[in-house]
Amino acid sequence: MNYLTSTKNNPLITDIVLLVIRIFIGFAMLSHGFPKLQLLFSGEEIKFVDILGMGAKSSLAIAVFAEFVCSIFIILGLFTRIAVFFLVITMAVAGLFVHSADVFSTRELSLLYLSVYLLILALGPGRFSIDAMISKRRESRW
Repeated sequence: MNYLTSTKNNPLITDIVLLVIRIFIGFAMLSHGFPKLQLLFSGEEIKFVDILGMGAKSSLAIAVFAEFVCSIFIILGLFTRIAVFFLVITMAVAGLFVHSADVFSTRELSLLYLSVYLLILALGPGRFSIDAMISKRRESRW
């Protein structure tokens, strides 16, 4: 049967695609998180959306944690679902609240990130991840 017309998944292809997606989306989000990290430590006045009512600096720190730190975890495939959870929340807030009054083309990027993060949340990090190595080691002990 032809793979392209089949409804079954090839586990190896799925794991390779998850690895590629994790690495790409992780580095792509780092490009958004790194400027925020620089702003957080710049000493300049912070002008950032305070959607949660915690203050601009705290909101920025939460965004830096999600977009920068969690992206590194996703690239490594370490604590992947936990890291993705924070990014799902961050992208949902950005796409559905921060940019809610904007035209769709402005909200589109955060919603695309959200959809990819939901996919990773559902499928997990795949075989080629630190999470998989930890899980395999843990299972071999029993």
